[in-house]
Amino acid sequence: MTKAADILSERLKGLSPKLALILGSGLGGLASEVEDAVRIPYADLPGFPQSGVSGHAGELVAGHLAGKPVIVLSGRAHYYERGDAAAMRPALEALTAVGVEALILTNAAGSLKPDMPGGSVMMIEDHINFSGMNPLIGEETDSRFVGMSEAYDAEMRQALESAAATAGETLHKGVYMWFSGPSFETPAEVRMACVLGADAVGMSTVPEVILARFMGLRVAACSVITNLAAGLSPGELSHEETKDMAPIGGAKLARILTQFMRDGAAGI
Repeated sequence: MTKAADILSERLKGLSPKLALILGSGLGGLASEVEDAVRIPYADLPGFPQSGVSGHAGELVAGHLAGKPVIVLSGRAHYYERGDAAAMRPALEALTAVGVEALILTNAAGSLKPDMPGGSVMMIEDHINFSGMNPLIGEETDSRFVGMSEAYDAEMRQALESAAATAGETLHKGVYMWFSGPSFETPAEVRMACVLGADAVGMSTVPEVILARFMGLRVAACSVITNLAAGLSPGELSHEETKDMAPIGGAKLARILTQFMRDGAAGI
C-alpha cells in the first residue's frame, strides 16, 4: 500500500467503504451530510492533489451517508492546473488500496441543450475526450489498453435513475465532452461539440473515469449544469457563475445520491 493508503487505513479505524464520491466545483455541500465523519485534509495524504481552484475544499471525508459507509473527496485536481492528466492517480490508488470498488464522479458543466438549463442535473452515459490528453500515457504494460465501451456502469446508472424518480428529481442523460481548460470554450467549439453529439462540456472527470476503469473500479458520473455553453446565451462565462449556480443543481444531486445510497447503492 502507498503511504497515503496506510494513513487513510489508520484514520478510517475499521470503516470499510466500497463506494467513493468525488465532488466538483461548488458541490462540496454533500460532504457536510456525511455522519460520523472523519475529515482528513488532502495535505495530510501524500500524493493527494493540492487544488488551487476556488470551490474545492481539498479534504477527504469518510463516514456514513444514508446509513451506508462512504468516502467523499471534496475537490479534485484538474489537468489545466499543472498539465498533468494523471494528477488524481495517487488518490484513486489509495482509495482502491483501502477497498473502494466503485466511484461516483460529479462536476459542474455547461449545457448544450436549451431544455437543460442551469440548475439541472445530467447523468453521463458516455464521454468525448477532446483534450488530446490521457492519464495512461507513459504506462508501460498492456493494461494501458483499457476498453471504454462500457465505461459508465449500467447497473449504477439504472440505480441513479430509479433514485432520482423516487426523490422526485429530474435526471437528464447525455454525453459529456472534456475540454482541457482553463479558458472556457468558444462559440465555434460549442457548435462543433453539438455536431459531435455532446450534451454538456466541462474541464474534468474524464481522466478520473479512465484511471478508475484502468484500476477495475465501477464508475458512474453526473454533471451539475451551471450555465448554457458559450454562444447559447448572452454575456461572458465566468468561474464565479459556476460557483454561484452549482449549489442549486448540487442540492438536487445530493438528494439523488442520498436516495441512491438509501436504495442500496446498486449492490456496492
